[in-house]
Amino acid sequence: MASTAVAGQVLDGSNPAVARVRQLIGGRQEYCPGDGWSRCWEEGVTPWDLGQPTPAVVELVKSGTLPGGGATVLVPGCGAGYDVVALSGPGRFVVGLDICETAVAKAKKWSAAAAGADGDGSLFAFVAADFFTWEPPERFDLIFDYTFFCAFHPSMRPAWAKRMADLLKPDGELITLMYLAEGQEAGPPFNTTVLDYEEVLKPLGFVITCIQDNHVAVKPRQGMEKIAKWKRMTNPTNPDSSAQ
Repeated sequence: MASTAVAGQVLDGSNPAVARVRQLIGGRQEYCPGDGWSRCWEEGVTPWDLGQPTPAVVELVKSGTLPGGGATVLVPGCGAGYDVVALSGPGRFVVGLDICETAVAKAKKWSAAAAGADGDGSLFAFVAADFFTWEPPERFDLIFDYTFFCAFHPSMRPAWAKRMADLLKPDGELITLMYLAEGQEAGPPFNTTVLDYEEVLKPLGFVITCIQDNHVAVKPRQGMEKIAKWKRMTNPTNPDSSAQ
């Protein structure tokens, strides 16, 4: 199980684990409560989990383009927390959010060991809460979304976008690492396209400032991922999409 996780799994209908995830979270119901995702973690059915930081996150950190100087970062649907720890650093505090208490417990245990070895546990924190109702003390400079948008039924996507707008500072940035497997309907657990993101983010004033193929994706997912950076316009044409 561990070696398979590190190598990464393809997230489409050819993977029996993806079908099992859909069963555990209730198929295509609009909203899955935390117990469905808890069952996934308890059974070890977590095909999205690499067992290590996402390679694209490691590259972003190395690039020096991430905000610093006391910046705050949110990773919703953080799972075991690998990306949370990888994104954290001097001048950048990262919050990992997950509805599943089992995942958050695992994240806290793993990150404590990682921080004890070569990190700083004061640079990140984990919260078990519902993304749609959680109210943090302040907004974030950056939000990183990977295998989170695709976890929601398409009917929930406008609400996802609204929460992203609410949780970001007016000049904040959203990074979406998009999994775009063509022609598959079994999803990871729901299929997505770039247009799916645009349809819900553009009405709120978000524009893509950069989009590119994820050249450092793990082998089973190569050619299926793109990284997009989004900024929310300060003076959008649509008055309903003005920054809050």
